[in-house]
Amino acid sequence: MPRQQNVLRALSILIGLGILVLGIGFGLNLPWAAGTWPWPDGPLSHLFVGSILAAVAVAFIWIGFTAEWGALAAGALTGLVMAAGQAIYLFLLAGRPDRQRLLPWAAWFALVALFSLGLLLWSRRIPIRDTRPLPRPLRISYVIFVVVLFLASSALILGQQIFPWQLNTDSGVMFGWIYMGDACYFLYSLLNPRWHNARGQLLSFLAYDLFLIPPFLGLFAVQTSNFLSLSIYLLVLFYSGLLAVYYLFLDPVTRPWAVQEPDSARLPAR
Repeated sequence: MPRQQNVLRALSILIGLGILVLGIGFGLNLPWAAGTWPWPDGPLSHLFVGSILAAVAVAFIWIGFTAEWGALAAGALTGLVMAAGQAIYLFLLAGRPDRQRLLPWAAWFALVALFSLGLLLWSRRIPIRDTRPLPRPLRISYVIFVVVLFLASSALILGQQIFPWQLNTDSGVMFGWIYMGDACYFLYSLLNPRWHNARGQLLSFLAYDLFLIPPFLGLFAVQTSNFLSLSIYLLVLFYSGLLAVYYLFLDPVTRPWAVQEPDSARLPAR
């Protein structure tokens, strides 16, 4: 059993590192990474994809180090919703005679959705070992995140331009499904309010914020339109980043990284 645990931990960390490398490639707009996106797109869209991949990577790496397998369920639900929506959209596009080349991407996202479903069914049966409750201010923030992400995802899927740069219409729909998955990510923690569901999410949020805040601040120097959208986006990034820093590194209740076993697990055997 310990050997199996070690294999799973190593696999989780390696998957996370692989995704992180791809995310950095997208963030730097490197051709080998950008070529894995279904169609050509701009550097800011690639940066956004890179930030999402970095967030996913950090969650895998954290779970690999802690072996908190029950916390995989929230991320697996996210992957399922995200990839299933993207796969359906790509299959619809691939049904057009001039867009059949998208079929391999549609099949890939369908495989990711199936993998996420299997991961969800496996991990949801494993209880969270760290039973500290989710702090009330964090629960309130999560409600806000769920509402904002659901509204943003709906707007993007319906073809609305809400980003601080002009989106490719197809990328907008793909990003909308990313936000829909993220809404489910935080909703899962609201329904299962344990701190170790949230720790991985806040680490992911912090990676996402660090990826986007510096270049988005740079946009202020050159942005001539969508100023309001950019300001709102940065406000959300700073708020989520400060929230993550406080609960991960400053709050005395949630700061300790050692797993807090339930009292019953610490009782001596009779």
